[in-house]
Amino acid sequence: MPNPSTTTVKLWLFVAIGLVCLTPLISSPVALLMGFTLASIGLVPESIDLSKWTKKLLAYSIVGLGFGINLPEAIAASSHNLGLIIGSIFFTLTLGFVLTRLVGLEIKTGHLISCGTAICGGSAIAAVAPAINARNDQIAVSLACVFILNSIALFVFPTIGHALQLSQYDFGVWSAIAIHDTSSVVGAAASYGDEALKTATTIKLARALWIVPVALISAIAFGGDKRKITIPLFIVFYCIAILIAYFVPQGQPIYSLLFTVSKQMLVLCLFLIGAAITVKKIRANGPKPLLLGVLLWLAIGGASLTYIVNFS
Repeated sequence: MPNPSTTTVKLWLFVAIGLVCLTPLISSPVALLMGFTLASIGLVPESIDLSKWTKKLLAYSIVGLGFGINLPEAIAASSHNLGLIIGSIFFTLTLGFVLTRLVGLEIKTGHLISCGTAICGGSAIAAVAPAINARNDQIAVSLACVFILNSIALFVFPTIGHALQLSQYDFGVWSAIAIHDTSSVVGAAASYGDEALKTATTIKLARALWIVPVALISAIAFGGDKRKITIPLFIVFYCIAILIAYFVPQGQPIYSLLFTVSKQMLVLCLFLIGAAITVKKIRANGPKPLLLGVLLWLAIGGASLTYIVNFS
């Protein structure tokens, strides 16, 4: 039985570090590393439901970012990149179908990883899993795989972007297409610049709308229950926030504050995500799911970057 005093110290330490993440002192990659470090040395309180808090804070953050998005620019960015969005989704799902068989991975686990890579990471996996009647262990493995690659993306993408001297706009497009979870897309783009952040958020959520048709097709293909498909409400409220900022411009000072607070709240989200990842969990999944995830990630990352650099 854990010592009550030790449990209290862990809780207060965890909360204190979380609050520091809400200040400009901590960047997205650093927050992720801090969470991972606490998890690895056993200082994450068992009483905190990390998944629940991450989902809630991420949803609030995304909605808040909507107040900083310019509607005409959002429409232009989404429509200009519609072909890339649709093409990347179908390319990833098709390649995932082939690679799942080549690496000898369970078909449902492979499909969940493919959906997470193609659309929006954990949100896509959470939406598709009940539609195909996936087991809890298949969901857990898929989520772990996506979270690991998301963590790496936070460090790798900005480095590559600066090395190739990508513009703010191009980096925003690339990160929205090639990084899995919305939290990591926003984290990587935010470290690159505000224009990259706004572009990435807009395109990423346009991509996320494909959760519904992909989940429907998955339910039909796997003989699942179409009634279990859910639409993430934060996408709806994000769109409402954009419309409010556009049609009620008088509130601009408040919108700017909400945008700034939401950006920093995403740093806290990444701290919580890092706190849910341990070396033990990584090893427990075996090499096949991660191998599939890496191959898909390299394929979509490389193909989308090539397209953006040469044809965008």
